[in-house]
Amino acid sequence: MSEVKEPAAGDPFAEHTPMMRQYLRIKAEFPDTLVFYRMGDFYELFYDDAERAARLLDITLTTRGQSAGRPIPMAGVPVHAVESYLARLVRLGESVAICEQIGDPAASKGPVDRRVVRIVTPGTLSEDALLEERRDNLLMALHGRDGRWGWAVLEVASGRFVLGECADEAELAAELERLHPAEILLAEEADPPAPLAGFAALTRRPGWHFDRAVAERLLCEQLGVQHLEGYGCTEVPLAVAAAGCLLAYARDTQRSSLPHVRSLRVERREEALVLDATTRRNLELERSLAGERGQSLLGVMDTTVTPMGARCLRRWLLSPSRDRDLLRLRHHAVGTLVEDLAHEGLRAGLRGLGDLERVLARIALGTARPRDLVVVREALARLPALQRLLAVLDSPLLAELSRRLGEHPELLALLRRALVESPPALARDGGVIAPGYDAELDELRALAEDGDRFLVELEARERERTGIANLRVGYNRVHGYYIEISRAQASRAPADYVRRQTLKGAERFVTPELKAFEERVLSARERALARERALYEGLVERLAGALPPLQETAAALAELDALACLAERALALDLTAPELVDEPGIHIEGGRHPVVERGLDEPFTPNDLHLDEGRRMLVITGPNMGGKSTYMRQTALIVILAHAGSFVPARRAVIGPVDRIFTRIGASDDLAGGRSTFMVEMTETAVILNAATAHSLVLMDEIGRGTSTYDGLALAWACARHLARHIRAFTLFATHYFELTALAGEIDTVANVHLEAVEHGERIVFLHSVREGPADRSYGIHVAALAGIPPAVLAEARARLAELERPAGDDRPRSEPQLSLFAPAASAVEEALRAVDPDGLTPRQALDLVYRLRALLPSP
Repeated sequence: MSEVKEPAAGDPFAEHTPMMRQYLRIKAEFPDTLVFYRMGDFYELFYDDAERAARLLDITLTTRGQSAGRPIPMAGVPVHAVESYLARLVRLGESVAICEQIGDPAASKGPVDRRVVRIVTPGTLSEDALLEERRDNLLMALHGRDGRWGWAVLEVASGRFVLGECADEAELAAELERLHPAEILLAEEADPPAPLAGFAALTRRPGWHFDRAVAERLLCEQLGVQHLEGYGCTEVPLAVAAAGCLLAYARDTQRSSLPHVRSLRVERREEALVLDATTRRNLELERSLAGERGQSLLGVMDTTVTPMGARCLRRWLLSPSRDRDLLRLRHHAVGTLVEDLAHEGLRAGLRGLGDLERVLARIALGTARPRDLVVVREALARLPALQRLLAVLDSPLLAELSRRLGEHPELLALLRRALVESPPALARDGGVIAPGYDAELDELRALAEDGDRFLVELEARERERTGIANLRVGYNRVHGYYIEISRAQASRAPADYVRRQTLKGAERFVTPELKAFEERVLSARERALARERALYEGLVERLAGALPPLQETAAALAELDALACLAERALALDLTAPELVDEPGIHIEGGRHPVVERGLDEPFTPNDLHLDEGRRMLVITGPNMGGKSTYMRQTALIVILAHAGSFVPARRAVIGPVDRIFTRIGASDDLAGGRSTFMVEMTETAVILNAATAHSLVLMDEIGRGTSTYDGLALAWACARHLARHIRAFTLFATHYFELTALAGEIDTVANVHLEAVEHGERIVFLHSVREGPADRSYGIHVAALAGIPPAVLAEARARLAELERPAGDDRPRSEPQLSLFAPAASAVEEALRAVDPDGLTPRQALDLVYRLRALLPSP
């Protein structure tokens, strides 16, 4: 029994009421966190928390009596709607401590015992209502030293735990762009790295939380091992330190040991196709440059039918693998599903399946609700049909997924016996456990049901006995059972009626018989609810005991959904299985851009691309809007899809080893960072020139356009030459500097291609087809006309262009021509003059030289 405790000597809250003393002590443990303090059917906030929540949530700010001599500011949210309020706060980067009543109000003298049962933060969510179902919600910790950064990410909602290290901030920026963490933990004394600028949900932790020795001990305890060597952690000490802090924080916020976190994986950069942050944005992998998800690669490729399948596919596309054995298994599995049309049955068997992965996490954390258990039951019920479908397919990967899938007949039978068909949302009100599952519960329920019949009979008897036709028997939680008579008839109440409550228009009474019934029935109902809660908790514990195989099942279902999605896309988008070979090169026949193609009303123009040891750079010329950027991007997307395990948009694709993809496309500035458009361009170019290798795919578009003509041309020429001669990366180099086409004559591995266009009067028609050789002109004025430049301006531009292009011998007024960066070859006359010593010539020799030079001049 909870009793009112007298404040201790020196208690800073001694002047407050007992309720406020309890609240303030709890609040003192969470000074920077909003405390949701449970009071009946509401979560209340007080003082500064109330004012802050009222402002953030647009809820009413009021006062509750007085404590310590002043009014108590108060705001509250109903318990039944708390998730919607939590979702809004989390999106704002706020954290909330959920403080529940753990004592029995009926047995308490003074405030009911309360404690914080969970802290809701942006990175530790597990409830479906608070999560984006088709993407991971990741908590990240960072730990840096000497410019190097270790990172760890955990998805509390699934238990996926991954570590890695970055050599510098550029690599860290790429990881942040890929992972999109919801919350990041950083040591209090650490300077935030540049990529964290503007990140809202940054949580500071004491520096000692990143101690490596403590981290290793925590991780070993969590994983049930003696050392971490088996996980490959010895090579990533900074990541291990970050993981220790992350694990401690997650345990603290969940008030749990996180039993669903059973393993961790160390990611190494050489295992994946490396894409830096700029490349990810330029290629529009997850969202378009305008921020639209539907106009991205993921938007086109994701037709998964389960949330966990969608998250799996997203990871495949955003972190393409370089494990060629794994990729060949995926390609073979997709091909098998396509050939047998088995993907249709597979998708039908998965469609509508709940998020088993996240449900299992809630079971492990002890927060699962009755409908979560229904998700498990329905998932297990579908396994036998899925197994029959997989059994006839000839694919090593599908066979392995079938093994991991399992069937779990005992758990399925248990859930079918234990749960009603459609349980309520919450277990606290009963009605979850099916009849026949537990004899004691059935007996207690029978008493309550007999009580309902007794009340009907009692009401009929009392109406007949008293002659009061509108007499009724009712119940409420405050006053229990009662007999209600209107005020006009109250004088006719028999002598054994004892008044219990007076209302405006009625009187409520109780009789000895009704009082005895109430004690008997309410006791049975309370015991039935208690028994049902115990049975439900037992079910959750039974499922938690089977967590490892169930997690295997969930992971296998996610992969099957992703593979079936890729098979469906292969047929719907006319995709082809890529060939992964060991010889360097990229050969694409009839390649297409999957996102651009979907948005066109007319057929997409496919194009070929061939890069190998003897042809490592293509200098691409042609008009603006001719398709240069599309041609470059589609090449990168085909390579990415192949490394995700997908078929690709091409008639044929043969792809050799690729380690990284770089892009320098488009023009933008960084005003907040104080960088001009040209500075951003040069910074991105520097990253490529310093990090690309002979196995990299490099896309460079319009290098040098942000400065003067000569500067830009010189930089573009030097960059292209360095890529071709020294780095030897597979490069697509789009440019309007026609002088760069001369590189093909200087370097054997450089070739010219152009996007074809034809002129029709003063208009231009883009054919979007790639042809060998350089373009003959850029058609800039024609494109300006399409953009709506006024005719007078266009006419003046054409006149000026004619002046600039006029031959040097023309005597009409003209501007000086722009000199080429590349000097023309010396003429025979120049060569002869360079060989002459003028001071050593006699008059006769000088005259002979004049005649000889005259003979060397070209014919007029």
